[in-house]
This record gives sequence, C-alpha cells and structure tokens, in this order.
Amino acid sequence: MSESTNNPSTTAERNPALDKATGLLNWRIEPEKSSPGIYWLILDRAGASQNSLSEEVVKELDKAIDIVVELNAKGIILRSGKPGSFIVGADVSEFADVPGEKEALEYIREAHRIFARLEDLAAPVVAMIQGHCLGGGLELALACRYRVCADDDATRLGFPEVMLGIHPGFGGTVRSIETIGAAKAMEMMLTGRNMRARAARRSGLVDMAVAPRHLTRAALKLIQSGKPRRVAKGAAAAANYPGARHALAKVMRDKTSKRASKSHYPAPFSLIDLWVEHGGDREEMFEAEAQSVARLITSDTSRGLVKVFFLQEQLKDLGKNTGADGAPKVERVHVIGAGVMGGDIAAWCAAQGLEVTIQDRAPEALARVVSRAHKLFSRRLKDPMRITAAMDRFMPDAAGNGIARADVVIEAIFENIEAKQGLFRDVEPRLKPGAVLATNTSSIPLETLSEALARPERLVGLHFFNPVAKMQLVEIVASEQTAQVEIDRAAAFAHQISRLPVPVNSSPGFLVNRILMPYLMEAVELLDEGVPGPAIDKAATEFGMPMGPITLADTVGLDICLSVAKNLGEAFGDEVPVRLIEKVEAGDLGKKTGRGFYEWKKGKPVKGRVDKSSSIPEDMEDRMILRFVNEAVACLREGVVADTELLDGGVIFGTGFAPFRGGPMNYIRDEGVRDLRERLEELAKRYGDRFEPDLGWDTLDDRLFE
Repeated sequence: MSESTNNPSTTAERNPALDKATGLLNWRIEPEKSSPGIYWLILDRAGASQNSLSEEVVKELDKAIDIVVELNAKGIILRSGKPGSFIVGADVSEFADVPGEKEALEYIREAHRIFARLEDLAAPVVAMIQGHCLGGGLELALACRYRVCADDDATRLGFPEVMLGIHPGFGGTVRSIETIGAAKAMEMMLTGRNMRARAARRSGLVDMAVAPRHLTRAALKLIQSGKPRRVAKGAAAAANYPGARHALAKVMRDKTSKRASKSHYPAPFSLIDLWVEHGGDREEMFEAEAQSVARLITSDTSRGLVKVFFLQEQLKDLGKNTGADGAPKVERVHVIGAGVMGGDIAAWCAAQGLEVTIQDRAPEALARVVSRAHKLFSRRLKDPMRITAAMDRFMPDAAGNGIARADVVIEAIFENIEAKQGLFRDVEPRLKPGAVLATNTSSIPLETLSEALARPERLVGLHFFNPVAKMQLVEIVASEQTAQVEIDRAAAFAHQISRLPVPVNSSPGFLVNRILMPYLMEAVELLDEGVPGPAIDKAATEFGMPMGPITLADTVGLDICLSVAKNLGEAFGDEVPVRLIEKVEAGDLGKKTGRGFYEWKKGKPVKGRVDKSSSIPEDMEDRMILRFVNEAVACLREGVVADTELLDGGVIFGTGFAPFRGGPMNYIRDEGVRDLRERLEELAKRYGDRFEPDLGWDTLDDRLFE
C-alpha cells in the first residue's frame, strides 16, 4: 500500500452485499484493496459542500450499519468524502423545524440507538478525521472504537453546541467523559472551545495524530492492534465519582456564572446538573441528555442563538459571494496610524498571513505597536515558528514605502477631517493600480473625506471595532460615489482576514455607533440623575448585554465617546451630557487613564456596592434599551443597511447586543411593534423628544413580517 493512500479503491470481486450500498444517498461503503475484510464507510452528504448530520443522514447510517454487518467486516474506517473536512456538526437548519419537545426527544432517542449500534459493532471502527470535527461529528467519532486525526492546521475538534443554546445530545456528554475524564470533557462542552490535533492526542480524545499522508496507514494499524477502546483512568476517571462530581460542579457553576447568566443561557447549567445527577449511571445519563437537549432546543434562547448562527453565516457569505471573486487575494496591507486601533488592525492582518507595513511619524508609537503585535501573535499563534513568521511579516515603515506595493491601504489616524484629507492627498498618487484605499473612520462621512481625492469613487470605509482580535464585525462603508467594485473588494478582504463584513451607507456614525451612542448617552443621563453606575450596568446586563454601558464607555474611552457623540449631536440635534464633557476636560478618559466614570485598577473597574437608599427608576431598562431600539428603527428607515437581517447581524457582532434575543429587530418582533411603540410614547411624555418614536415604526410591521 502506498504511504499516501487515503482514498479507498475497489476490488475486482464485488461482494453482493455492497450492491445494497448503491441505494444510499449520503453514505458509500467501499472495500480497502490493501486489506481484505476492511471497508470504508464514507459520509458524502448529497448536495452539500460540507458534511453535517441531518435527520436523513443519521437515519441512513442505520441502513449503512446493516450493510456493514452483512459484509461481516473485519474492520471499518469511517471518513468524510468532502476534501479537508470531516463533519461540522448537526444540521442547524433543521433546528427551527422542530415542532416541539416531544418530537425532539423522539429523534434524539433514535439517534442514540443508531450511534449505539455503531459503538457495539464487533468489528473495530476507526474515525479518520481531517478538517473540522465538531458537535455531532465529534459525537459520532466518539461512538467509534478508535480515532485518528490529521496533524495539520485545518483539523479542529470540539463541542460548540453551547453557542446554540444546547449541549451535546447524540451521546457526547456520556462518551466524552468516559474517554477523557469529566474535568476535560466538561470544560470542552461548557466553553465550546476547539482542540487542535496534538492537544486532542495529549488529552486522549484521539488515539493518534499523524501527518495527513499517514492517515490510512494509522487507521489500519489501529484496526489491527486489537487494543480496547480508550477510557479515562486514574485521576481523570476519579473526577466522575460522586464526591468529586459535586465538588467540581460547584467550581464549574461559579466559573460559568461569570461568563453567562443562567436565566439567559441555561444550557451550560443544564449540562452541569445533568452530569451531577446522572454521571454515575451510563444509561440514565443518555436518557437525561436526550430530555435536556429536547427541552433546550425548543427554548427561546436556542431559537435566538440559532438565528445568530445564520446571521453569521450570511455575513460570511457576503465576503465570499462578491463581484470581486475573480480578483487576486490580498497579499500586502499598509496601515497608516500606529495608535491602538491602527496597530491592532495591522497585527491582525499579519496574524492572518499577510505582509503588513505600518506607518507613523512617531518612532515610539511604532515600537509600542511591535510590542503589542508580539503579544497578540504569542497569544493566538502559540507555536514559536509561527510567531516568528508573523513578526517577520509585520514591518514598521515610518516613511510609508509600503504604500506603493500594498493591495490594501488603510488610514487609521485620529478623527480629524483636515488631517485625514491631507493624508489622502499625499497617498492617492502613490497607490498602485487596483489597490483598495480605505478609511477606518468611526463617524466622519466618506463624502467629506473623499473631497480630497482625484478619484473619490475609490474610497471605501473599513471600520473595525475595538478590540480588533475579538470583535468580528467590519463595517464596509460606502458613499454615493463609492464604486461597487471597491465595496466588493473591501468585503472580500474582510472575509479573507476572518472578519464579518456588513455593508452600510455613509452617514453620521454609520450603523453601530449610530445605534450604540443614544444607549450610552441615556446611561450617562441616568448617572446625572444620581443613579449609581453599578445599578445602571446591572440593568443592562440583566437584559442580556455582555457589558454594562458605563463600563463600556470607560472601556472604549470617554474621549472617543465624546467625539462620536458630538458628531452625531450636530447631525441629529441631540445634546451631549454635561457630565461626559466634564470628565473628558478633566482628563478622566476611562480605563486607559485609570479613571473615568469608574476608577480602574489592574484593568478592572472598581464599582463598589449600591447604597440601598439609592433611587433606582423602574423604567431604567426601557430608557436605555428603547433608545437603542428606536435608533435601530431609524437606521432601517433611512437605508443605512439594506434589511433587517443585516441590521441584526451588524448590531449583534458590533455591539454584543443580547445574542439570545436574536438582534434588535428580532427583539421588536418578539415583544410586539405596538407594545414597544406605546412604551416609547410614554417615555417621551415623561422625558422629552429623545424618546419620540421614529417614523419608521409606522411601516415596521411590513418590514419585520415580509
């Protein structure tokens, strides 16, 4: 057998039982020529670019097992028929079609039965993994006796179900704990983090991690080894004993509570309860797992998070499916401005494999940027060789020599119209043909900036959000003059560097800052009225925001908030709270200066307790959230974004708006247009015109339910 043979071949004499496999739509069964009696069980889902476990795929596996049994196979290698990908998980598109908890439970029990058949086969089954092996795909691999995976950068193993408001439901809670121990397995399931091949091998999740060319040989070796199924031993196994379970569960609940609210995100807490109550009994835990997932998958939280999943996929597709598909990939990026934002944009691009030059007149700024970049590379890339390679791609460039070679040039200097226009006059003649010229401005209309250009149609906005390495969204900003090809190239570039592009029209604040600022300013108004900051933050986080508005303002920087608030105030007639102006004038800019609305120590705000005598308005949550939502309606009416889906996606990934609610438009749909409008009208009577419902509410029913 050739060392590089990863594809099965057929034998001259065909076993009659194989003819039954021709009736399968998504599975193939083929003999391994080099080893008689060993068969390939190949998942190649029809009509899909990647494998996912639809109901049809799972039920058809039952028929495939029947055929394998009839073949009297000595061994089976389960692999993907999709190049570079194993199984990305369950078919999420089917989640929304689940009629109710009863039907969900029936299907999960059926999946349990089929996976158990695979697990109980007399012939050893090896899962041969290359690419993504996630969720239900990993649960299927765990039902096999052995697992071997490709030791390459594309291979990832994990349980991301918690991101969809559920936990593993095809037996994964049971088999992962049995295989690698409760501590490691529960961490994987509770966090949704993926493992690379070598980490999976060290943990015991897979039996072998080998170079891709050795996969078939390794799989055959495992079949022939006769080794028993891998199970956790020693301390890893002891974590599943009753006393240890309860002690560990307390630690897990405490850690999980710091990341998520049980009322908003019940899945991780349900998983902990499931393990504590049933971890000592395999069959009980299978049944409890099925009941738990059936309940969670039909919850409002899961439905909201599934919507977010599809919004994310939609935004990814915007970068893939553009008119720039035929354009060459970006290889070189030049960033002008070595502040935190400019430096982080440059470092992110280098971490994604691009050659990057970064320009600034201040040598000390460039030195700081290099230091920050190294920290990012160390944190994300980990491997010393990859870190060194990224540093080699990241080049300080005080003179701006990289402009002439760059495929994308991004301006990221301070928010000053004259300074930016002067920069564009200098840069434009030095650009190579076809280069993308972009600005990272957060609020200045592109029409104003492009006045400095001989070819204003080439300017496009690439508005990143801080921190760049964590915030997935990039607003692709277009003025009326911006050419469509530039918009397409900018979106394709955002996709290339693993960001989510949202096309927005140039207007003050664009989409995210436009919607976010009234919410932040209302929080400051509440501060002015004497409401304690921690109480304001608590109201927002109880609604589902990832961070309270007072903490957020301090984190972003009060000077930046003031700059955006002034720009929007001039455009829309809104007043800027006096307290914000006073803080900035005093030099209290938030986290970066150690003092803002809060005092900051070691990177964290010092909040203190709320005095019981403090006056807390009953309508505080509505005041903040409805200003946020009202501005979203205005943006939709004005066409800042094309539709409700883009608005929800942009706001969730740009502000962190309560993901389980599915976005502000989905929130309006769930709460009711009439009810929210009436609540706004009541607030307007109490507090003034800033709560006046936008004209867009008049036609919102048509937009939401079209």
